[in-house]
Amino acid sequence: MSAARRSLFTATAAGTLLAALWFVPNASATAEHPTTSDQGSQAASAVETQSDQQLRLADTGTFDTTPYVIGGSAFLGLGVGFVAYSVRRGRSLEMEAPA
Repeated sequence: MSAARRSLFTATAAGTLLAALWFVPNASATAEHPTTSDQGSQAASAVETQSDQQLRLADTGTFDTTPYVIGGSAFLGLGVGFVAYSVRRGRSLEMEAPA
C-alpha cells in the first residue's frame, strides 16, 4: 500500500470514528422531575403526565462555541495539509524510483 493510500485510509478511519462518536448520547440526559419507586401509584400518573409534555435532554446552557469552531477548523485544515503533502511526496517518490 502506498504512503498516500495509507494516509487517506487513516484519515477516513479517523473521520468515521469521529462521526460515530457524534451520535453517542449524553450521560446526563434525564427528565426534569424524576420519579422514585416509593411513590407507588403516583409513578404511573407521572409517566402519563410526562409523556404529554415534551421532555428536554440535558440543558447545558448557552456558551460561546467560536473558539471550538475556529480550533476545529484549524486542525481540520492542518490534517488536510498533511494528507496533501503525503500524496504529493508519494507521487514524487514514485516518479524518482527506477523501474
